[in-house]
Amino acid sequence: MGTPLGRTTPHDTLEPLPLSEAQARRHVHGLVRRAGSSFFWAMRMLPSERREAVYAIYAFCREVDDIADEDGDAEDKVARLRAWRQEIAGLYAGRAATPTGVALLRDITRFDLPREEFLRLIDAVEVDANTIVHAPRLDELGHYCRGVAGAVGMLLIRIFGARGVDAEAFAVALAEALQLTNILRDLAEDAARGRLYLPREALAQAGIEPAAPLNAILADPRLPAVCDLVAERAEARFAEAERRLEHCDRRALKSALVMGDVYHELLRRLRRRGWRELDRRVRVGRFYQLRVALRYMLF
Repeated sequence: MGTPLGRTTPHDTLEPLPLSEAQARRHVHGLVRRAGSSFFWAMRMLPSERREAVYAIYAFCREVDDIADEDGDAEDKVARLRAWRQEIAGLYAGRAATPTGVALLRDITRFDLPREEFLRLIDAVEVDANTIVHAPRLDELGHYCRGVAGAVGMLLIRIFGARGVDAEAFAVALAEALQLTNILRDLAEDAARGRLYLPREALAQAGIEPAAPLNAILADPRLPAVCDLVAERAEARFAEAERRLEHCDRRALKSALVMGDVYHELLRRLRRRGWRELDRRVRVGRFYQLRVALRYMLF
């Protein structure tokens, strides 16, 4: 029989989990450490209470996202995501059936985290779990980015202590910029899973048939023009986030600014590498991340 900490997907019966918050926090910390997130220093610079809440959000995102990325049939993945929807409903009723749920339970009330953003993220992940994503329309890509990234941004700004229309617009714009950067970074990795997130309008504009096989698209000499269009959209979203920031509390959003700075550097490095050697991984190292975090700590 497994220990309670072994249950990372909600159980079918959704009975409350007999687990202390301290044990749940250790489970969450383990997920963050193993993931080696590029947001490590951005999270570390937060006060402890807010940092613990961000870790819990990160663990939730990691566990839900892993369902889509793991091997297995779509029906099983959809069932596991359905269980997570039930877990979210339970959390807002004051009970948890997973270690990560236990960690989130108090944070949901403490930071007034909106239920619809948790569900929005699960809905977006279900697209990956239940659909072969191949050159979505631009509006579909925008909807997907709002779900897998914008929802996280909307949760995080509550934890950071930012409120208001401009703070929310900042979060959504920055989240889309980060997600588009991820898409450009992970072209080869996603193709290995049978996925292509480049918008079909951009492919068609470059003269590439959107329905062509993935290996043909990635080897097409016109691919760089498509990637440049997506990179320009990411740049526009970074710029929109910066404009919105003018009306926000920058001190409350320091961790978000670190995330944005690191990912903007990643986008610049991807553009310098170009769009030919897609298997050559581009990274922003811990030293650069630490230097950025230290810079933001000074204001």
